[in-house]
Amino acid sequence: MDGSQSRVAADQQAGVDSPDAWRVAWIALALLSVSYGSPLLIIVGMRTMQEALGTDRSVIALAGSLVWVGTGAGGILMGWLADRIGLRTTVMFGAVMIAGGLALSSTGSVWAVYVGHGLMVGLLGNGAVYPPLLVYVTRWFYRRRGSAVALISSGQYVAGVVWPSLIEQGIAQVGWQWVMLAFAAVVLVVVVPMTFLLRPAPVTASAVPGHAADAPSRRVAGLPPNLAQALLCLAGFSCCIPMSIPQGHLVAFCGDIGIRPTHGAAMLSVMLAAAFLSRQAWGALADRIGGLRTVLAGSTCQAIAIACFLLTQDEVGLFAVATVFGLGFSGIIPAYSVAIRELFPAAEASWRIPLTLFTAMSGMAFGSWFAGSLYDHFGYYAPAFASGVGFNILNLLIVGFLVGRMASSRRSGLWSMVK
Repeated sequence: MDGSQSRVAADQQAGVDSPDAWRVAWIALALLSVSYGSPLLIIVGMRTMQEALGTDRSVIALAGSLVWVGTGAGGILMGWLADRIGLRTTVMFGAVMIAGGLALSSTGSVWAVYVGHGLMVGLLGNGAVYPPLLVYVTRWFYRRRGSAVALISSGQYVAGVVWPSLIEQGIAQVGWQWVMLAFAAVVLVVVVPMTFLLRPAPVTASAVPGHAADAPSRRVAGLPPNLAQALLCLAGFSCCIPMSIPQGHLVAFCGDIGIRPTHGAAMLSVMLAAAFLSRQAWGALADRIGGLRTVLAGSTCQAIAIACFLLTQDEVGLFAVATVFGLGFSGIIPAYSVAIRELFPAAEASWRIPLTLFTAMSGMAFGSWFAGSLYDHFGYYAPAFASGVGFNILNLLIVGFLVGRMASSRRSGLWSMVK
């Protein structure tokens, strides 16, 4: 048995890429399927909350945006904290904060919704759940890391399939405030006990010789590592703006053009169901062609789909466009995490992955708020969808540049070896 085979055998004995690793991934998926239901309350109830609070659409959209910013910012702190106090304690704390934030938001004032969602549901809640779980699961996998990251990141889409119709029906029956309180109870009852199923991660899998993990000072795509990181962050911000517009405004958009709220909620569920199914394929693709090339492919599909929202207001047509959009955008964010692990040392994952997620989620936040602001100004959503096309093109330019630099660096390395 050669050295490489010995390393693989040692990793398998430690639990890396093992059946235990997949059990951990499925537990993480279940946790995220519940925790990611919390931001959907504002998405589904946006028009109802706007009317009840007597405010603009952008004001409610901003509360949803604060969840994304808070989740990303909280992940940087909570990823560091999870390495010191343990993942189980961190996730349990996050669940309690999500429940508390929803309870505070249900009191029925704009400031309570902002504090409850931005600080508690986002920064201290989902920020303590999603980024730490993502880093944790990457430590259980090496060869199938892309597939595993895609699986657990699908928690957002499982939540999108399960919760919107239930939330919409609950709002119609008892009002949005009682629905928030009920979901707070669900988070406490489901997530907190499930944290006891989380096990300590194995020792980080050995790196294959020549990987970035072996060379902390190695240039990335021929660039200084932190410059490459900054470009990845800018790319993530740019691609998440168009990603957020249908996710944050589809139900409200449908209501504005005369589509029934139940059908709008169903359309959101269909879009996120398509995203869940296709995300597994995108994860497998990342295992084969690498994370950055997968980002490029997914972003291209997303650009085409977001442009199609400008072409129809027919209900059947919008169901089709929403499905295509879900199929296209779903692999992008997990692929960034895979790219980070491929390009940078494993020891830096606990801050580089949350930093990338923070900038991406900031794009989600900005896109959701910006779309609401454009709606308030123009009175319809076409300018918002058009802005999404523009930001998507910017993302394609940045990622295409990085992929080209990687190919050039690889050719230069091969030429040096030949000489």
